[in-house]
Amino acid sequence: MTEIKRIVLVSGKRKCGKDFISEHLKRRLGDRCQIVRISEPIKSEWARKMQLDLAELLSDGPYKEKYRKDMIDWSDEVRKQDYGYFCKTAMEKAKSEIIIVSDVRRMNDVRYFRETYGDKVVCLRLTCPDPVRIQRGFVYTAGIDDIESECGLDNYNKWDLVLENNNALNFDHLIDIIIQTFAL
Repeated sequence: MTEIKRIVLVSGKRKCGKDFISEHLKRRLGDRCQIVRISEPIKSEWARKMQLDLAELLSDGPYKEKYRKDMIDWSDEVRKQDYGYFCKTAMEKAKSEIIIVSDVRRMNDVRYFRETYGDKVVCLRLTCPDPVRIQRGFVYTAGIDDIESECGLDNYNKWDLVLENNNALNFDHLIDIIIQTFAL
């Protein structure tokens, strides 16, 4: 098994480009890199529990949005028993030297990775102006966009790198900055 050398935690609001940037970073880094999503075990277990279509839950469409709030509430209950449960479960699939965790949303996510992997962990915060997020399909939803799963890291100030993904810069330039900053 390959030893993990670096874990890049990617955080940001909905429609700021976390998956987009993570996918492009992975393409650039090739086979030595892998994307892990905390949301995958959440969605897998929720789909099994509720007998839902997992592929649709994993997509970026209306089906997922229909169940988002209930999944959040359920996953919060699981986290009360074990704050790192979903992080730990997601990392069971980690087999590369560089791991990108593309959906870090909570202080407990950062806590789990820092406590478990120490100085291998770097934290990237993506920001994006609301008008650009709206162009990408963002619609503010009370009970989703004003709770911990979306706002839990708003006041976190220990980011190793903060980048604005606003469509103004070529995304290749953003990838270059990430690779250089984190020595990937």
